[in-house]
Amino acid sequence: MPQLSDSQKSQLSSNPNATPVKTVSVPVEQATIGRSLVIKGEVSGTESLYIDGRIEGAVNFAGYRVTIGSNGNAAANINAREVVIIGEVQGNIQCTDRLDIRSEGSLTGDVITHRISVEDGAILKGGVQIRAVEQKD
Repeated sequence: MPQLSDSQKSQLSSNPNATPVKTVSVPVEQATIGRSLVIKGEVSGTESLYIDGRIEGAVNFAGYRVTIGSNGNAAANINAREVVIIGEVQGNIQCTDRLDIRSEGSLTGDVITHRISVEDGAILKGGVQIRAVEQKD
């Protein structure tokens, strides 16, 4: 058991009811579709989603982030606050914030977003509409 210094002992003796303060970071709520999973149909939720498997259909996570991992493949229309593509997507994407296509990522489909980032080496085949962020009065 670790030994307490004199200053730590005096702090504890001056307040015997004191409890040590623990700093706890809140984990990011994120669902994961593993690389061996195949889902056909609509996937929706109220937390971020990481796709490392295959999805065919529609992905609706308005207000949250959807990440297509390096093993991920989505033949789906995606609606989310933020989309990060590291794997492969065939379908249209609508983001309320931003689309990020990483260097090993591939998107074949149309995009509607406020911001977009396409790294060198990424593949983007389709139309892109950048919409201005609406200002609230």
